[in-house]
Amino acid sequence: MRVLVTGGAGFIGSHAVRRLLDEGCDVLNIDKLTYAGSLDNLEGHRNHPKHRFEQVDICDINKIRALFADFQPQAVLHMAAESHVDRSIDGPQVFIQTNIVGTHTVVKAAHDFWQGLPEVEKGAFRFVHLSTDEVFGALREEGFFTEQTPYQPNSPYAASKASSYLLVRSYSKTYKFPAIIINASNNYGTHQYPEKLIPLMILSALEEKPLPVYGEGKQVRDWLFVEDHINGLWAALTKGKPGESYCIGGGYEIRNLDLVHKLCAILDEKQPRAGGKPYAELITFVKDLPGHDFRYATDTAKIKRDLGWTPKTKFDDGFAKTIAWYLAGQERLLKIPARVRQGKVGAA
Repeated sequence: MRVLVTGGAGFIGSHAVRRLLDEGCDVLNIDKLTYAGSLDNLEGHRNHPKHRFEQVDICDINKIRALFADFQPQAVLHMAAESHVDRSIDGPQVFIQTNIVGTHTVVKAAHDFWQGLPEVEKGAFRFVHLSTDEVFGALREEGFFTEQTPYQPNSPYAASKASSYLLVRSYSKTYKFPAIIINASNNYGTHQYPEKLIPLMILSALEEKPLPVYGEGKQVRDWLFVEDHINGLWAALTKGKPGESYCIGGGYEIRNLDLVHKLCAILDEKQPRAGGKPYAELITFVKDLPGHDFRYATDTAKIKRDLGWTPKTKFDDGFAKTIAWYLAGQERLLKIPARVRQGKVGAA
């Protein structure tokens, strides 16, 4: 299968590219290489004979059209996005441009390419759009998001992802374009840029800096190991039904503060501080994020029933693997420019 991937040098995207290559697919990897994208994330797959990389802005319609015409993809995984809530509050315009305008550019180019295919190839073509559970808004202490939950985005980031979903959905409903939507919960794992909660806390701890937690740290998130997420994307790509959406979650809920304490305890064991002081004493409470959603939790019954997907990784196992990876590469981690992450708390 020839798969065009957008955002394939980022966190989730690089995991997806490596999986596709391991499955024997030919991959055209399109990425703008913003601050959070790096070809280093592809590790041993960067020079894979079936991997082709193009540094392109997904908003550039002429270049995107040309790449579709040249590569002749049989499927698209659209994952390129600005994805940090904090940054969307500070500067929403880039989120509007990339997540909304960029998504329309990609889906329009894909649709126009798809229209010109022979009927058999047209019927086999798939467009998988990666979205987030944040589009649903917030939950209280009980309940779960499902595919039928109304969209109520509470941040500019979530609003931009909700808008991109609506664009993709409109192409599916109006033109019968074979699009599939994935709404995923909080991902964690290796290769994540340290503006997000887990890698940022690891980096701050290694630098003996405060571990900033928004408000009282009572917000609850459902954590999904990135490799399980990729299994879900592969299931959607190979078995998903056009026009459907699927919620993916790890089924592990934990308060942000409890997660940071769990991280500190592991660091105390794996890389003790000088003098044996606990990392937890670095925890610092800061002013809460505006509109900070209280709880996310995802009902994955549909994807389990229809596609046979279920998360395989226990949180403690995935968490330990993630921390070990960052500790093994901490020299590289510590070189990330402070100006890039300055003032960014890394909320979940």
